[in-house]
Amino acid sequence: MNTVQRIAKNSLVLLASNIISKILGFFYVMYIARYLGAEGFGILSFALAFTGIFGVFTDLGLTTLTVREVARNKSLAGKYLGNITVIKIILVIITFGLIAITINLLGYPKQTIKVVYFLALSVILSSFSNIFNSIFQAYEKMEYQSLGQILSSALMLSGALFAISHGLNVIGFASIYFLVSAVILVYSFAVCVWKFAKPKIEVDLGFWKHTINVAWVFAAGSFFASIYSMIDRVMLSLMKGDIVVGYYSAAYNLVNVLSFIPSAFAISIFPVMSNYFKTSGSSLNKIYNYGVKYMFMLTLPITVGAILLSKIIICIIYGTEFLTSTRVLNVLIWAEMLIFVEIIMSYMLVSINKQKIILFNAVVGATLNVALNLLLIPKMSLIGAAIATVASDIYFFVSSIYFLSKYGYKLNFPKIIIKPLFASIIMGGFIYYLNSLNLLALVLLSTLLYFGVLYMIGGFDKEDISFFKQIIKVVPVK
Repeated sequence: MNTVQRIAKNSLVLLASNIISKILGFFYVMYIARYLGAEGFGILSFALAFTGIFGVFTDLGLTTLTVREVARNKSLAGKYLGNITVIKIILVIITFGLIAITINLLGYPKQTIKVVYFLALSVILSSFSNIFNSIFQAYEKMEYQSLGQILSSALMLSGALFAISHGLNVIGFASIYFLVSAVILVYSFAVCVWKFAKPKIEVDLGFWKHTINVAWVFAAGSFFASIYSMIDRVMLSLMKGDIVVGYYSAAYNLVNVLSFIPSAFAISIFPVMSNYFKTSGSSLNKIYNYGVKYMFMLTLPITVGAILLSKIIICIIYGTEFLTSTRVLNVLIWAEMLIFVEIIMSYMLVSINKQKIILFNAVVGATLNVALNLLLIPKMSLIGAAIATVASDIYFFVSSIYFLSKYGYKLNFPKIIIKPLFASIIMGGFIYYLNSLNLLALVLLSTLLYFGVLYMIGGFDKEDISFFKQIIKVVPVK
């Protein structure tokens, strides 16, 4: 199997699993938001964001480093598994202590504290599962990680339906996260032992020192990235209360669910990028351009459609109680458009050993986000938080382009964006004048129109056609 076909296989496997997982997750969020209401959903959303920020300390960049190093040298798999398992045991103990101390010092109600505790345990178990996922990624066997994602989503939805049918409160829903994480950890461990390597507890202090010296850059970048992506809900909770967090999170979850698209592609090409950095700079730059081009092709029509149909989407999914979320969705969708491309750029920077740039961007972006939230939330509430998120993403986008260009990896923006933008505008006019149609029919017709226009104006060139032919084995790879 050649490189393009490997990328295609892994992308399609991850994409398929993410589609299934996101569909299941979509119904999960819809059911719990309607059942718990804005306040209960706000408590759960705050706890997820709060524990997510601290969750970085359970990993410290070790997962990303493992993918990169094992992808380059498969014989290191056992050593990384054995040593990192021990390191993580120490890290999770420290992390849970930090979470417990902080949430109690903030003076939250006992119910919220219990929710945080359950979710903290879930984060800890997921951290161990990620060790095994890193091995699956390094070996480019994404199907095992994909199956775990589907299993997790199916169990979460089943647990939510059980909780609703038995009238459980928000603490009951939090316990679902813990139980599902435990099951997924057992699954990931079993697959790793069966197919790849058996973890053997190992304490190599020299290896620890070297690994942490390299991984801290990933860790710091992840920490500030978590601050950037989750601090808005924490600050909204502290300043405006649980109901506002519920409205904000309803829109945020809808936007965030789309991130599986660039993530699936980026995770698939990351091992290949890492190898090409050593062997072929021109091939690396080509994959980079392909990735950004296809992400813009997908995100531009999604952005236009979401803005025009936001009110209908919110009402169908969450009900009229969450109509306030419409305004938030109209702002946050712009951030998601940029995130599609930023994910590709971030993996590109890691593959060329420039993770310190990600750290720099994360520090500046997180600082900007916190400052803007402090300034805008008191005056504009949840809309202020949304504006802060978009502003931070604009910074990430511009900065990543600048640094990658500086190191010789450049994008042909006119070729990448003009034709998808034109097709999106045509599609937007269609949606605007025919928005009385059934939503599903309107989405399907709009999608067909978009890709039809894109094809007619030459949005897919000869290189794209050659690329797709290699994927489906229509022509032999030279």
